[in-house]
Formats: sequence, structure tokens, C-alpha cells
Amino acid sequence: MQYHRQRVISGKGVGRAEFAEALRGLAVDAQDRLYAVGDSKLVVFSLQGELLESWATERPGYSVAVTTSGTVYVGQPGQVQLFDPDGKPLDTWRDADRMGLVTAIGFGGDFVLLADAKDRCIRRYDQHGKYLGEIGRDNRMKGFLIPNRHLDFAVDAAGVIHAGNPGKHRVERYALDGQLLGHWGRFDGRDPAGFSGCCNPTNVALTRGGHLVVTTKAEPLVKVYTTDGRLLALVGQGDFDPNCKNMDVAVDSQGRIYVIDTARLQICVFAPADSDSTTQPAQPGAGETVRP
Repeated sequence: MQYHRQRVISGKGVGRAEFAEALRGLAVDAQDRLYAVGDSKLVVFSLQGELLESWATERPGYSVAVTTSGTVYVGQPGQVQLFDPDGKPLDTWRDADRMGLVTAIGFGGDFVLLADAKDRCIRRYDQHGKYLGEIGRDNRMKGFLIPNRHLDFAVDAAGVIHAGNPGKHRVERYALDGQLLGHWGRFDGRDPAGFSGCCNPTNVALTRGGHLVVTTKAEPLVKVYTTDGRLLALVGQGDFDPNCKNMDVAVDSQGRIYVIDTARLQICVFAPADSDSTTQPAQPGAGETVRP
């Protein structure tokens, strides 16, 4: 597989489409609109990178997710804010003991899943914000090993959670009830399929074709794997500031990969080499899990 850099979106600044201090979280909705959170605001971009919407969040955003019905979830320190598609606040879930720092949000079945980087685990809630349990703490380390205080995961159409455990240099798979299903990955500073440094991979996303996309730091890079760990592509070599870390990643319906350059506060877009940039976004297929 090969990818080429298609465009760069946003950047450092004070404009409505820019971020002054931090850009941390990305998500793509069913129409391939791109949602980005940082500072204390959320910005929505079109497929071509044009500004569509921008609205304030109560606290700095660390993660964002969008349901198929258009409800927007923004993870923040100590809470999650919910908005309608136009940015109208709908609700705020507050749970200081279990939402220390919400660095990822996902949906599986009837559950809303939140990554709490403070307690190093994934929390499971119902659609009304009721706490139901935790995932990833039933081990000797009592949680994921995340030296960078960042925990990320993605949920596939079968409801399997794919979570990065960077301190162990691997990706772990969990059932929605918290059962560990397996893992892959290893420390290796020479083989590109392995993970080097103290703690990689840091961020994960899934393509509609079932491939896993991860980002790493030192060197900041994007890697595409099968879900059992076979390396398919290296993406973005030399395209990111060397100081980048915790680079959130999202994938649209056409396989385009969106990655945050956390130093330059911009979003790099990589398209499959055989893609048509004018292709319209596909609608969710019959096999796609319908999110709450």
C-alpha cells in the first residue's frame, strides 16, 4: 500500500480555523466532515479542508467522536460535553473520579467508551452517562502503561476494542465486557514492523476495510497494519515536526488518513495512491455498526 500527502489543514494562529496553543483530537463523521478539538474549541472542516463550523467548549478538548446521528462528544479533563450537529450544548457528563483526562471516545453496541488517561483504563457507560465498568485494569500493572499520559483506542464493526499499550509496545484487543482477546506488537528498533523508543504506538484508528492505523513518536510516523499486526504501509516519513507526540489519527470513508502535527498545530491528510480526490464520501454500509 502507498499513500501521498494530499493537503494540510489548519495551523497555528488565532483565526476560527486555527489553534493557538494545542490541537489534540480528531474524528470523521458519516459525511466525511472532519472534527478537530484543541485549545477550548471545536472546529469542523469540509472534505476539502474548508471551515464549516467553530464553537467553544467548556474546557480544553482532548478527544472528539461523532455518532451516526450527528451527536458530538468532546472529551475534556473531568468531563465529556455533548453537542448537536450545529454546536448547541445537549448535556455534560461529569465524573471527576472516573473522567480524570478523557483522551479517546468510542462507541460499541449500546455503550459509550471513554479512555481515562489519569487512571490508565477505558470506562464503559450507557447512552445516558451511567457508569457500567472498566476495561484494561485487570492485569499486574493495574492499567495500560502510558508514560505520555495518553490512552487511545478504536472499536471495530464487531465491537472489538483495539487499544494502544505503548509502554508494552503493542496493540491489545478487548471485548466490550473487558475480556482481553489478544495482542500483537513488539519492541524493535530496526524492523519497521516493530515499535521503538520508550512507548509506542500512541494513537490508533480503524479503516472501513478493517486495517489498523497507528501513529508513533520519535520518529513521528504513521503505520498501517492488518489487525493481526502485519505491516502494510509507512506513511508520512519526514512530514511531521520531529517533536510531535500523541498524534491523533482518523480515517474517512475513502481511506484518507488525517493526522495531527502536534507541534505545528495542523492536520496532514494522506490519500491512498490509487484514490480519486474528487470521489464523494460513501454512505455507511449495511455491515457497519450503527453507533448510538
